Amino acid sequence: MSFALGFAAFFAATFFAIFGVLIYNTVTHRAVDFALTYKRVGVPVGLLVLVVALGYLGTLWVRRQLRKS
Repeated sequence: MSFALGFAAFFAATFFAIFGVLIYNTVTHRAVDFALTYKRVGVPVGLLVLVVALGYLGTLWVRRQLRKS
């Protein structure tokens, strides 16, 4: 579940970043590289959501394991 959330966050952040760069390029008539959307937006957001989801779901799992015994 955590990895699915991380992938979804990566693709959603990259999608919105691509549209942001597209609008920025159109308005300012500059040429910002679209590869920056993956490196600077998609990967950090995906990793952040992955770590937070792993932490949250991990604590829920540990609490459940401790409650059983």
